[in-house]
Amino acid sequence: MQYYKRENYLKQVRPFYHECEMIKVFTGIRRCGKSTILNIIKDELLESGVRKEQIIDINLDKMAYKKIKTPDDLEKIILDMTADAELNYLFIDEIQNVRNFEEVINAFREEENYSIFITGSNSYLLSGELITKLTGRYLEFQIETLDFGEYLAMKDLYQKPINSNTAVEFDNYILYGGFPYTVRLDDPEAKRTYVENVIREIIQKDVVRMVKVRHLSVFERVMTFVINNFGSSINIHRIQKYFKEQERISITEDTVARYVRIMEDAKLIRKCSRFDLKSRTSLRGEQKYYLADLSLYFIQNTDNRINYGPVLENIVYNYALSRKYAVSIGKIGKLECDFIVRDSQMNYAYLQVSYTILSNRETEEREYRTLEAIRDNYPKYVLTMDYLLQKRNGIKHENLMEFIKAERRFD
Repeated sequence: MQYYKRENYLKQVRPFYHECEMIKVFTGIRRCGKSTILNIIKDELLESGVRKEQIIDINLDKMAYKKIKTPDDLEKIILDMTADAELNYLFIDEIQNVRNFEEVINAFREEENYSIFITGSNSYLLSGELITKLTGRYLEFQIETLDFGEYLAMKDLYQKPINSNTAVEFDNYILYGGFPYTVRLDDPEAKRTYVENVIREIIQKDVVRMVKVRHLSVFERVMTFVINNFGSSINIHRIQKYFKEQERISITEDTVARYVRIMEDAKLIRKCSRFDLKSRTSLRGEQKYYLADLSLYFIQNTDNRINYGPVLENIVYNYALSRKYAVSIGKIGKLECDFIVRDSQMNYAYLQVSYTILSNRETEEREYRTLEAIRDNYPKYVLTMDYLLQKRNGIKHENLMEFIKAERRFD
């Protein structure tokens, strides 16, 4: 099978292919492409001269490995598959399927002749014992679903028709999302069915199996509420009040908070906190939640009209995360900056996101006024769907679709 190489992630991992000290951990929502990235890494190792028998490949979601449930089971199969070589490459997919796997992984890391790559679909992978035992000894690579540029490149690879109107193709990307497998499907209904199955798989494997939810139907209603309000300012009290007053469901704020954490742990949503630019501190209270993939919203709603405000924010948020930026919402007095992004070198950039600033003078003034109120020299961007771009006070006006297609960074 021909794989689409997601260079944005592969170039982050390549320096550590032969590193034994650091465990390479790949996280992300189910079906985002983690296993494919592992397969490409295996292929690149073989192409570089690594012998096939040096690669230990264990996918714990596959039938052949379904019976591996305990640390002893895992240790035995690894030892059985280990070659007599100076260095072996250990790949374990969906490792959270093995109880207390941490002690085994840590033991093989200390052997110093294993380069270890593991994946998991929820944040329990990086909690508890693993964090305690492996502090400073693992590297996490958070994998997102396809961004718009990857989506187009993957369509081209599989010789799928690409609309000559980029905006039409962008809308299709919004409606059907960036799960890699959906690119290979031609029928829109098949795409929706696939995403529905992904959600069911997440609920079954990452909610029912991993945590105890007494009232699954209530959890699913809270999940639907949060998904339907992505990109909006919400807090736990507001959710609890809505269910009490509108749905006549008695639920405590603690339970709501737990359900939201479960959604975050399953990688369905991510919380974006607020940051006060004057005091340089994080703010408590209302947060915004963004979706791991926009298809999670559109498969639950028969109305396919696109509210571009939160949709474009969600796309920018996920794109920034995929480029290893830390992301927050900026507060400047009464003004709000859609996003502050920070790279690993502590360089900042400020982003305003809007569908257009050309048709409404008030919108244009609002987007620029916020950025002009920030008194430092870090880059400032207005990201829109406009092709006619403006220049104003050194602020960069960019077409969002073209920016992402070009794989640009905020610098």
